[in-house]
Amino acid sequence: MRRHLAIAAGHAVATAALCALFAVPAPAQNEELRELREAIEESRDRLDRYERDHRGLLETLEALDQSAEAMGADLRRRRAEASAAREALAESEAAVGGAQRRLSLTEAALRERALALYQAGEHGAMQVLFSATSIRDIVDRAQALQILLDHDQRLIRRFRDERRELARLRDEGARVAERREQAVARLETRRVALRQERAAKREVLEGIRGDRARERSALAELERAARALEETLDRLDRSARPAPATPPGAFAALQGRLDHPVDGAIARDFGRSTDDEFHTQLFHKGVDFEAELGTPVRAVAPGRVRFAGWFRGYGRLVILDHGDRFFTVSGHLDRIDVAVGDDLLAADPIGTVGESGSLVGPRLYFEIRRADEALDPSAWFAP
Repeated sequence: MRRHLAIAAGHAVATAALCALFAVPAPAQNEELRELREAIEESRDRLDRYERDHRGLLETLEALDQSAEAMGADLRRRRAEASAAREALAESEAAVGGAQRRLSLTEAALRERALALYQAGEHGAMQVLFSATSIRDIVDRAQALQILLDHDQRLIRRFRDERRELARLRDEGARVAERREQAVARLETRRVALRQERAAKREVLEGIRGDRARERSALAELERAARALEETLDRLDRSARPAPATPPGAFAALQGRLDHPVDGAIARDFGRSTDDEFHTQLFHKGVDFEAELGTPVRAVAPGRVRFAGWFRGYGRLVILDHGDRFFTVSGHLDRIDVAVGDDLLAADPIGTVGESGSLVGPRLYFEIRRADEALDPSAWFAP
């Protein structure tokens, strides 16, 4: 009988516990977290030195381009970080939603049990026991009440566990949301910094227009850059490195059949010309393709990468050795996707169009050489 009274008392405790659970206030709202923005590194000192000391144009552009490259690489990292933070926040919100739904189902079950206990009254369990007609009936009813009591206790434990889990997920969601806000703020900071760096380059180029002394200085620098490229190609031609595995005469046989290295029209032809922007004359030993920033650049024929990196006056540049002393040069790239020693097939990607080292915005500089002779690429392209 004592056990039966304990079961009845347990039901009374369960009733009280259910009421106490529903009286607990909802978790407090998290405080708003202020956005953090990193300071933008100033690059005006380079421009000041250029204006004050007549520092070399190409050297100044190189510094600005390399700074923009670092900012662009960081911008890509920050964009990936912001994207990952958005995905994490979506996952966190989905987890909170699932926990909330589970808790709502448990709450509904607890409410049903609380209502049933309330309707049975304070002495409902005792009435069930004492209305039994036999000892066997008392035992059966006591076992049934024990099952109900165990069920109620499990419901209470589950409710507490689910409420704690929901609170934990909400806290984690708040932290994820904070990280997302910070990632987005850092991304925007990098975007602003990159825009400022590109604007600084435009300011330098604008300062040349109409300034005859600087135009002449720019021309002299471009001619020195062209000679430096010739010397590099000559050194590669005379180097003892193994030639690419291409049959003799293979590249020469492609004259008039090459595809363009990029999807775009030729904006500047091979040969001597006057630059419309800078009013200077220069013998152009290649062609310029006009294409949007980021457009893929391809190898025009099988070859081996002999140079891949920064070259003053041409920005990021790739030189391919096609055998028989034939070389192709691709300059002003935004990104280089190959490394020295790579063997490429025709149409393999080598990078993307950029404006590194360019005086007129996004372009692809493309050159064909045989030994020290610059060839007109237009004669090599398919009609």
